[in-house]
Amino acid sequence: MALYENVFIARQDVPATQVEALTNQFSELVTNLGGTVSKKEYWGLRSLTFRIKKNRKGHYTLLNIDAPPAAVKELERTMSINEDILRYLTVRVDTLEEGPSAVMLRASEKSDRPSGERSDRGGWGERPARRERPRFGEEAPAAGTAAAGEEE
Repeated sequence: MALYENVFIARQDVPATQVEALTNQFSELVTNLGGTVSKKEYWGLRSLTFRIKKNRKGHYTLLNIDAPPAAVKELERTMSINEDILRYLTVRVDTLEEGPSAVMLRASEKSDRPSGERSDRGGWGERPARRERPRFGEEAPAAGTAAAGEEE
């Protein structure tokens, strides 16, 4: 049997529980047709690059599949019929990843980072000292001259 990675995007107005139910439905379909689903990853509600069917966001899910080509073809047919699925992509791969995908690693890396700190692009740096402004009714010292009451 061949190895596949399948990513699908569900509509933004579908609750996450229904996306999980869709994922289980698709994995049962593959299992019934002689394949196995080794990994299911829910990537969350993410912004789309461009609007798809009037949706600006979508629920992303990854499935790692070990199945015959007929099972994958039926999976794609079922996804194309389902109104809650905006897009899907199935890619044949040589090996399946064992650990979390790159998307999940990136998300965990962001959550590990302390707030207000930029790890890979350097720190925020120090803010310059704040310059005092004259209050209403006071005159600002002329540039290059000493302020009133100061001697040079």
